Amino acid sequence: MGLKIIGAGFGRTGTVSTQAALEKLGFGPCYHMREILNARPGSSDGHLEMWSEHARARHAGRPHEMDWDRIFARYASCMDLPTCLYYEELMERYPEAKVILNVRDSERWYRSWERINDGIRFMHPFARFSARVRRALDITDLLVRDGHMGGAIEKTSNIEVFERHNREVVERVPADRLLVFDVREGWEPLCEFLGVDVPDEPFPHLNETKGSMRKRLLEYWVETTSTTAKTGWAVGGAAAVVALAMLVF
Repeated sequence: MGLKIIGAGFGRTGTVSTQAALEKLGFGPCYHMREILNARPGSSDGHLEMWSEHARARHAGRPHEMDWDRIFARYASCMDLPTCLYYEELMERYPEAKVILNVRDSERWYRSWERINDGIRFMHPFARFSARVRRALDITDLLVRDGHMGGAIEKTSNIEVFERHNREVVERVPADRLLVFDVREGWEPLCEFLGVDVPDEPFPHLNETKGSMRKRLLEYWVETTSTTAKTGWAVGGAAAVVALAMLVF
């Protein structure tokens, strides 16, 4: 298909909303972390395994290149982590693609960033029973947290990384190829940049609370974990309840 839009903005900057907007405007399908976690049949099959292998190799200090033509074979745009970390590489591979840098107030960004990482920590115990959860954590923990954020979810250092990344994008991407975009601005700047008409409907604003995020992550574990493993968890939980009851009574 050939990538037409490269998302250079970090996650938690309205990338899900921008994904939906781009697809509405005809620049879809749009690649996003969600496409990796829940494969779109015929489009992102096997991508979780590819990213997991890449994350493990990078974490171990081994060179490992991604097959971008395979990744984006059926996608017209991309948003969010982990692809935003490779915006320069993607600009070189797809020289006609435009770049969108989603931005957000740093303090508000960190609160949302901390919230999603709290949800990721919530998933760690399930990794023992689900290969897909383990591979997903390779991306979030090894590639993003350890590889790009300095090894910790911590306010001062993470905000420094976030702000430095945004400055570097502005410095390195030609101005006529870049849109610095806050989703609160809605359709107009996005449509003007892409040269398309403004839709006659509200701009999509797709938000998640801490509770809904944990619910979605738990649903992901349920959907991707084998019946045997889930049965083991149920039996283990029941045994723990019985043991606790014996101690109390």
